[in-house]
Amino acid sequence: MTMPFPSRLCTLAALASLAALPLTSHADSDDAEMCAQEAYAMGLRYQQQSAEAAALQRQGFALATYRLEDQIEAHGGSDDLAIITDLDETVLDNSPLLVRDMQACHDYTTWDTWKHWEREGEPRLMPGAKAFLDYADEQGVAIFYVSDRYQENEADTIATLEALELPQVSEQSVMLLGPAKAERRAEVVDNHTLVMQLGDSLHDFAGDFAGADLDQQHALVEENAERFGNDWIVFPNATYGAWSEAELDAWEAPHEVE
Repeated sequence: MTMPFPSRLCTLAALASLAALPLTSHADSDDAEMCAQEAYAMGLRYQQQSAEAAALQRQGFALATYRLEDQIEAHGGSDDLAIITDLDETVLDNSPLLVRDMQACHDYTTWDTWKHWEREGEPRLMPGAKAFLDYADEQGVAIFYVSDRYQENEADTIATLEALELPQVSEQSVMLLGPAKAERRAEVVDNHTLVMQLGDSLHDFAGDFAGADLDQQHALVEENAERFGNDWIVFPNATYGAWSEAELDAWEAPHEVE
């Protein structure tokens, strides 16, 4: 069927106007929209790229060194003394995995990419971690790596720690997911005098924090305030934690721009 001449003019004009528009694909449209996982970006930038996070990590291990010196002196030597450290986001920086997952719009807090990373990933050491652990080793203090990495990947985790030249790495000292962390800590206490713990999450320090809601965690922090910075050394982790879905408090004043 042939269109009437005026209609054909209108159609050609419409086609011309469409041709003048920028070409976009469905993928481009998707790229323009922030996927939900992009909400992790600022925390990841802080953890991986900020000099402030690196400074805090060095500060934490420097404080741990001073406190361990005090403990060795107070006990008249290092015989029977032990420390426990978490691995991920305490000694090991796993942020490349988290960034990769975020960029793929995959929620890394489902932990379903973690086993692959444990087997084949190459985490970096946190600033100051090796110097502190080498110091503890040189002083004759026993080191236990208590982590919720998967037990099935024990050989891979041990290989990772050995490649990073960390001290006292063995099947006995690397205690992975299975019994709760509180039970693994108790095993250490049965045979040693535990003088220090290091971690990025509160359940790295005491079983009471495991499963506690945020209000309870805040209360427990207050109850144990004297331990932080003494025998409990906490490291910054802005990438994941029990706080990650907490409601935020906002200033209730009207929004004004000047």
